[in-house]
Amino acid sequence: MSFRGKRKDGEGLASDENEDHAPPNKVSKISSAVDSDDSDDVVVCEISKNRRVSVRNWNGKIWVDIREFYVKDGKQLPGKKGISLSLDQWNVLCDHAEAIDKALAENS
Repeated sequence: MSFRGKRKDGEGLASDENEDHAPPNKVSKISSAVDSDDSDDVVVCEISKNRRVSVRNWNGKIWVDIREFYVKDGKQLPGKKGISLSLDQWNVLCDHAEAIDKALAENS
């Protein structure tokens, strides 16, 4: 028979587990990302009011970041919508810029 529900009188618990211990403090992902010193962000251009292209050095790697931003408490913060391209991916995209321009011209 499977055991479901509460344990009675500390059955099956080690003596250390019965003592009251405070849970570890949780760190917000947003605050740790904003306060991080591992990121050097250079804004190259603003595509629109809430979209920008930036080049960032993060964890020793260079990324081209195309991302939407939102305002919270007077600060502009990066949103989930966007893409970060490695240098290799950025170079592939640049190599195909003429083909992309041609496809845009054909579909306009």
